[in-house]
Amino acid sequence: MKDQTQQQQQWDHSVDVVVVGSGAGAMTAALRANDLGQEVLVLEKSDQYGGTSAVSGGGIWVPNNHRITALGGQDSDAAAIEYIKTVMREEGQDEAINEDGRIEAYVANATRMVDYLRHDADVHFEAQSEYTDYYPELKGGMPGYRSMDPKPFNAAKLGAEFHNLREPSPGTLMMGRMSLGMKEARILMCRGKGWLKVTLQILWRYYKDLRWRGKSKRDRYLCLGNALVGALRHAMAQKGIPLWLGSPMTELVKQDGKVIGVVIQQNGQSQRIQARHGVVLAAGGFERNQKMREQYLPQPTQAQWSATPLHNTGDAIVAGQQQGAATALMEHSWWAPTVHVPGEEKQRAVFVERNLPGCILVNSAGKRFVNEGAPYNDIGYAMYKSHKAGNGGVPCYMVFDATFRQKYPAGPLIPGYAKPDSALSKRHRSCFEKADTLEALAAMIDIEPAALTQTVSQFNQHAKVGKDPEFGKGESLFDRYYGDPNVQPNPCVAPLDKGPFYAMRIDAGDIGTKGGLQTDVDARVLDESGAAIEGLYAIGNTAASVMGPTYPGAGSTIGPAMTFGYLAANHIQARQAECGAKGISETAEAVA
Repeated sequence: MKDQTQQQQQWDHSVDVVVVGSGAGAMTAALRANDLGQEVLVLEKSDQYGGTSAVSGGGIWVPNNHRITALGGQDSDAAAIEYIKTVMREEGQDEAINEDGRIEAYVANATRMVDYLRHDADVHFEAQSEYTDYYPELKGGMPGYRSMDPKPFNAAKLGAEFHNLREPSPGTLMMGRMSLGMKEARILMCRGKGWLKVTLQILWRYYKDLRWRGKSKRDRYLCLGNALVGALRHAMAQKGIPLWLGSPMTELVKQDGKVIGVVIQQNGQSQRIQARHGVVLAAGGFERNQKMREQYLPQPTQAQWSATPLHNTGDAIVAGQQQGAATALMEHSWWAPTVHVPGEEKQRAVFVERNLPGCILVNSAGKRFVNEGAPYNDIGYAMYKSHKAGNGGVPCYMVFDATFRQKYPAGPLIPGYAKPDSALSKRHRSCFEKADTLEALAAMIDIEPAALTQTVSQFNQHAKVGKDPEFGKGESLFDRYYGDPNVQPNPCVAPLDKGPFYAMRIDAGDIGTKGGLQTDVDARVLDESGAAIEGLYAIGNTAASVMGPTYPGAGSTIGPAMTFGYLAANHIQARQAECGAKGISETAEAVA
């Protein structure tokens, strides 16, 4: 949209700061701006708030956080910066991008953001001492502590607003309805020590809410992303910050080179909202926009493969581009292998079960092509690399045997000991192929039988003694975090030697796109010349990721979104104070 003159501007509503989106980053920006004295309005496209944050694990990656020392660890900003840049170099990231100052700004301010939220918004996190960085063996990497999970939140505090909170992904709930945290899920996954007690605790926690049980199956004891978003929304309500649902932004309004407002649609009507001091774009990525996927991402690609909400269609990125904003990393995503479950709007990400012993990933040539226990972002890159080499890979198949099926979860399937194949619903049964022999299974998924049997035979030969010389599954501390400690010497490796055998189709899914508007250390949007577009900020997946194409640790998506939301609010306030002081000075000069 072209710049408009002051005489043409007519507003339906005016505030100091407009925040577009309602995920964790958006809410953090809104809370901070409000507490700095700004009048804030949060706009959400859909009829539910929380965005991708609400369906996520809710973790944030915060190096050198306030809990590390108390838990017996030791960290420093310098070590974290070195680690991030080392991970980037391993991926061949452009050194110039590494040195734009955003990495340093993130590491220095993530802890300040967390401190602000716990002191001024009653939003709390706990560092996970055993949850390793994704590449803990690299220089500066840590065996734990940096990933922080939101503390559980009682949704009764939200009142009627609980009904507008986007529901968690069904794969994160026990029995499809009961909330559980990461520690609990890890214990239950392998029936670890105390698993029966944990199960009973979850059941009791759910059913003791008797008054609510008569109204809804939904659990009010919130964990993971729902806990984070619930706590942030409660803080917003306590501070009187308005949130408008069903209000998609259609356009940015710019005047004299400065973004001064937005145009939205609400109840079928167009409204012009003035933003006196700034607009913060926090509306997610473009993963649900098929046209943009085909324009930017590696092929083949399908919007339906994503594990994110349907409304992430890149609207804010396009609006920024229309105002001359530069973009970066548009060919990258936060990749995550996913499984399609009929009847569900989002595909289910296969985050952790790949680490367990007794399963492999194979391409259409019937060959393994990656360490199955690697971080999920790496799996996506490996799938496309295999596909580009002419060996298939998009999709690939997760192959496992009867022992794995009996003991562990797989995609939408809970372990066979809890629900055998005969008890599965038709839609869950459609998520896999099953055969008595590997040869028969290969034919069902259009793979050369001899290739698959040779791959499994070669894998089994070493797996019997816990080895994987081809890809090193289980060698990294990260791999072993989600392995089965009851399986030794390698908790991630066991042979596939007991029929029937299973194959589950795995798509090149994602939990958001990485590419977006280029920003600086204050989250200001930059134009093609590298100059800041006054009044316009971008965070989260609307902005090009500070992590480049990499994924240093759990929470590397939401952590930066919240931190740069915090920094955007700080900059808006500082800029306003600066302008105010300048105005006073100019007035004094005129009087003199």
